[in-house]
Amino acid sequence: MANGSNLVIVESPSKAKTIGKYLGPEYTVKASMGHLRDLPKSTMGVDIEGGFIPEYIPLDTKKDIIDDLKKAAKKASRIYLATDPDREGEAISWHLKELLELPDSKTCRVTFNEITKNVVAEAIANPRSIDYSLVDAQQARRLLDRIVGYQLSPLLWKKVRRGLSAGRVQSVATRLVVDRENEIRAFQSKEYWSLEVQLDRIGKPGSFAAKYHGDSKKRELANEQQADAIIQDITGQTFTVQSVKRADKKRTAAPPFTTSTLQQEASRKLNMTPKRTMNIAQQLYEGVDVEGEGTLGLITYMRTDSLRLSNEAMSAAADFIKSRYGAPYYYGKFHVYKTKSGAQDAHEAIRPTHVELDPERIRRSLTADQYRLYKLIWSRFLASQMADAVYDTVSIDTVCAGHTFRSAHQSVKFSGFLAVYEEGRDEEEQATGSELPDLQTGDQAQCRDTKKEQHFTQPPARYTEATLVKAMEEKGVGRPSTYAGIVSTIQDREYVNRVEKHLMPTPLGEVVTGLMLERFNDIIDVTFTAHMEDLLDEVEEGKQDWKAVLANFYQGFHQEMLDAEKALEGTRLKVPEEVSQEVCELCGKNMVIRMGRFGKFLACPGFPECTNTKPIVEKMPGRCPKCGGTILKRKSKKGYAYYGCEQGAKCGFMTWDVPTAEDCPVCGQTMFKKAGKGRNKPFCTNEQCENFLPEDKRGYYKKASKDQAEEPKEKKKTTKKTAAKKTAKK
Repeated sequence: MANGSNLVIVESPSKAKTIGKYLGPEYTVKASMGHLRDLPKSTMGVDIEGGFIPEYIPLDTKKDIIDDLKKAAKKASRIYLATDPDREGEAISWHLKELLELPDSKTCRVTFNEITKNVVAEAIANPRSIDYSLVDAQQARRLLDRIVGYQLSPLLWKKVRRGLSAGRVQSVATRLVVDRENEIRAFQSKEYWSLEVQLDRIGKPGSFAAKYHGDSKKRELANEQQADAIIQDITGQTFTVQSVKRADKKRTAAPPFTTSTLQQEASRKLNMTPKRTMNIAQQLYEGVDVEGEGTLGLITYMRTDSLRLSNEAMSAAADFIKSRYGAPYYYGKFHVYKTKSGAQDAHEAIRPTHVELDPERIRRSLTADQYRLYKLIWSRFLASQMADAVYDTVSIDTVCAGHTFRSAHQSVKFSGFLAVYEEGRDEEEQATGSELPDLQTGDQAQCRDTKKEQHFTQPPARYTEATLVKAMEEKGVGRPSTYAGIVSTIQDREYVNRVEKHLMPTPLGEVVTGLMLERFNDIIDVTFTAHMEDLLDEVEEGKQDWKAVLANFYQGFHQEMLDAEKALEGTRLKVPEEVSQEVCELCGKNMVIRMGRFGKFLACPGFPECTNTKPIVEKMPGRCPKCGGTILKRKSKKGYAYYGCEQGAKCGFMTWDVPTAEDCPVCGQTMFKKAGKGRNKPFCTNEQCENFLPEDKRGYYKKASKDQAEEPKEKKKTTKKTAAKKTAKK
């Protein structure tokens, strides 16, 4: 790095590559790979009595990166801290400044809502100083969570089970799932009946169905006797069309994505977890190598709760819609959506940076997941600027013996935004009804058939990952940058299980939640947690002192800790065993799930009479490359995860690489990726395929060759022999 050049520090190599392309040779762009210092793992790292002073230490794993950045910073005439544009990014920039001892005179802060050439150039031309209110808000959240985790977790170890953890927000999210399960258990189903008649027109062709609606007003049939009484009333009687209502019904497009709605929709439509969604979105934001275009940031910043769009983006969308779909499909003006009150409006909504890069045009440059998520974001943004969809609706009331039966139908008259995108729904879609003949008021019909059906009211649905994120957003629990982590954590901690897309509390989750409700009501209270989020927002806005917020919280929390320790002295809470569907082949009992040295396993509850145990296997995506069977995740004797065919030794397939849901575009076999954290790209393992990636190019850690490994031993042997000869000579 030449003296007098500029240094730009970002978090990731992909972001560095994209920004470096835009800035040119006079700028050196380096990646910090996230945080370079943090609170220590072995201790709390917060001096509470001294006034909530954090103890930040450099991360041992980042020593080489720290040294490299220090050298580069000394040579640079100007240093730009270009981490993400949120609290966490601001804190990373501050940590970089402190750790690398960067002088104010040559250090500044720049942010990009989107990583495009114009935006990057504008940011570099208009740098600012570090926003310490944002840093304080991040520190307050980090220390709050550290204090709760490091003081509450040991209590759970002593009173419930060793190795447990508690978190300020994760405990509230777990409570939401537990509360919903309790609602389901307490729900008392009620019977009701529906009645449908098939009617044939008298004197005119055509038949239609109608459902019982009521008498003088809408009425629900509570039992079969009421349904039978109506059938008796209408038997042999003539039906008369009382009213025909036709109307055009408009439907407006959903707004562009926020973090929450993106996670919800990706869960519904793409079956992606919130964590996976955010990882893929980060890749699209930081930059992807696009064929014919180079490295491009494809979407704007993905952690936002704003619905705002720039005029430039809406103008580009308008031009694209008119040219591809025609002027009638454009909304007619900029479609501005109102951001909810209390939302942070620092960033735009999530949108593509270049609307002209439609998903099909760049599909070959994206992984399967990147393509699916980019298409979702691109379509939603474009649809938000398109004309309303128009439905032709008709509602017909037909009466007989004082009873009203209603028929309804709707059809798309003008697709509008539906030509591009339709929002997914958590509940079932309402039926559009069968097509109806051209009925007029006064037309008569006779009943050809009746159909009565018994129903029961259903309990509230269990949360999915999508609806839990929605509930957290509505209740003010967490913020856009934390939703994915919360949902992932409560599953990783085994407080909640995901069963066929639905979240269910585990016995452990229910026991811990019960303890928290009894002894730490504030921490697990939804309203209290939402209020804490509001206080953190006020710290960010410079309206609250972050240490005062911590002090006020700790006063009540510390007293609750003392009271809990006293009340639970000598007590240990028992976690009920989780009963599985697996039946013990030795004694016929349902096996239970227990925790062992290397994780969970199945055990017979008849112990010690029956000592049967089994490993718990997890089905993985993809197919066995040898026989096409199911791939299972297993654990070795030392506790390491590996993947093998369900046929076991009969097939013989086994690998340490992780199977993915992606198929090779050339040979169609399941693709694998390297195990471990980080953005590991899938590769083809089929040696007969032209897309095959050899092992030495898959990013594995390089091992020393056999010759290199044995060389020191040979030297050592030679040295000993030589020494022995010398001794003998003497």
